Amino acid sequence: MELGVCFYPEHWPEMNLLEEFQTMRDMGIQHVRMGEFSWTKLEPTSGCYNFNWLDEAMDAASYCGLKVTLGTPTATPPSWLIQKFPEVLSRDSQGRIRKFGSRRHYCFSNSKYCEESSRILHQIAKRYAFHPALFAWQTDNEYGCHNTVLSYSEAAKEGFQKWLETKYSTIERLNRAWGNIFWSMEFSSFNHIELPNMTVTEANPSHSLDFQRYSSDMVREYNQMQVKILKSYNSEIPIQHNYMGHFTQFDHFDVGQDLDFATWDSYPLGFLEQEPYPEEIKQTYYRTGHPDFAAFHHDLYRAVGRGRFWIMEQQSGPVNWAPVNPIPLQGMIKLWAFEALFHGAEVLSIFRWKQVPFAQEQMHSGLLGVDGKKTKAVEELEEFLRESRQLNISTDAKGPRIALIFDYPSCWIHDLEPKACGFNYFQLIFDFYTVLRELGQNVDIISKEDSFESYQAIFCPALVGINESFIHKVQRSEVKIFAGPRTGSKTKDFRIPHNLGPGVLQDILPMKVSRSESLRHSVKIAVESADFYGHSYREVIETDLDPILSFEDGLGCLFERNSNFYLGSVLNQRGLKEVCRLFLNRTEIETIDLPRGTRTRQLDPYLLMTNYGPEVSLFQPENYARILGNPQLEPGQISVYKKL
Repeated sequence: MELGVCFYPEHWPEMNLLEEFQTMRDMGIQHVRMGEFSWTKLEPTSGCYNFNWLDEAMDAASYCGLKVTLGTPTATPPSWLIQKFPEVLSRDSQGRIRKFGSRRHYCFSNSKYCEESSRILHQIAKRYAFHPALFAWQTDNEYGCHNTVLSYSEAAKEGFQKWLETKYSTIERLNRAWGNIFWSMEFSSFNHIELPNMTVTEANPSHSLDFQRYSSDMVREYNQMQVKILKSYNSEIPIQHNYMGHFTQFDHFDVGQDLDFATWDSYPLGFLEQEPYPEEIKQTYYRTGHPDFAAFHHDLYRAVGRGRFWIMEQQSGPVNWAPVNPIPLQGMIKLWAFEALFHGAEVLSIFRWKQVPFAQEQMHSGLLGVDGKKTKAVEELEEFLRESRQLNISTDAKGPRIALIFDYPSCWIHDLEPKACGFNYFQLIFDFYTVLRELGQNVDIISKEDSFESYQAIFCPALVGINESFIHKVQRSEVKIFAGPRTGSKTKDFRIPHNLGPGVLQDILPMKVSRSESLRHSVKIAVESADFYGHSYREVIETDLDPILSFEDGLGCLFERNSNFYLGSVLNQRGLKEVCRLFLNRTEIETIDLPRGTRTRQLDPYLLMTNYGPEVSLFQPENYARILGNPQLEPGQISVYKKL
């Protein structure tokens, strides 16, 4: 894994670029990302270009042997463009214009913005596609950040109407699919269909789901436009996009189909404070980040990138955008780097080179402070480089035997029809990932469209929409599955299946979900003969199978057939861990119990151990010899072991 850094030469016109780039090289940095927010610098007025500053930066990077990832500047359309074409601005769900003065102020559906983006891309690609420093392109920056996928503009309405006509052909088919006979919501023409916002009460969920699908498709189309232009000048330069953590407003697997690899922006401390974790979790990990947050996204974006991913932005100190912004615990920069390495990252790029003294991110840390002095992060990265060079990491190491399916459409359906306020799709998937890591497992995150052939066990909780091809893949691969709750509970048109949930999964698990209930936050229903409980949501299941576990009131909780499991409730973390352990044991996968905050990641013949927790970890893996780190693993530290 190579190191990179995000650098903005337009912020520092007085810099000696050769000195800066040579300092980067001396630190062991090999990659530099530039340009993704520089439209106004590249084109100060319409049609008047200024590439001199970027030419100088690209040439200096080449002279110093740095590999440049050049970002397209379309996340920040300049003021003159907005004045000339105000219709490119997006509108929020209340119809209000999202004004100029920040970033991501454009609507994906607006054809004029696509034209303007295309024009600047042609200029940039023509100039730099064969520059010796150019190593990769980045399209735009963080699609959807600041809630910008869904736009309720006139362009979005017109585009949505055309998209629906293409999908359904006739308005009668749309009315049937959406169930518009309900509440007299039938349409007589596609051009009568409004966007699903500002209705008296909730809009038809099928209407909202299709608008979500349409909006996701617009992100993909916009990205495809950029990829097509960049590839037309030099098809050999790889293209990526930097996705975000815990972001589900568009289907990343779809967008990733058109890119050469995936990258994502990792801010473990910022996300710990920003996300709705329990206060106990935030207090325990406030200087380390959640033990599974970065790892989860490494595995997710490795799947989105079809086996290839980078971290394009890695937190290097306090950020500026979270509710509180602590300094990382000593050792965490190195720990995050080792974790990225062991998850298969090709490049770890630090955000940013130098802390900027102005504008919105002036309180956001970099490798250098405002005064140009090195921060503590530099020492830890240099230590990472020294230690990691002692390892002979192989990209051919055997992958995990366990997979966890993440499905964006299922997430949208849960968001539109949550059923219970404590039942969140992303959180449920993340909880499964956490308990599997607590049990010492390597986990692949995959799409439901991926092959199942290399896995022994697949977890597909809350995978709402499944079809016959999914069942055939399970049967052909002979993989064992852990399903529920709500798996197979909806059709593609957002209807309850005629044979009830889990729908087509009944071929593997013969049962029917006849009813379901959501539970008040304070309600905890104990599982019989166990010290854990269900909460938030549970299902009434009709089946001839005897439950493995039941609730104290007699309702079945966990069912099994031929080592395939179905869980009919949301369990607390302790309960989820026990049922996952039971399933893995049935599939002959060994588990271990790791101390709080301790995680392992196997990359044959090595085993990485990390300690996110507040206590010293004394765990010692069997049949391994320690080659890096200490036997008593302090908080924020790592050890590496090699198989005997």
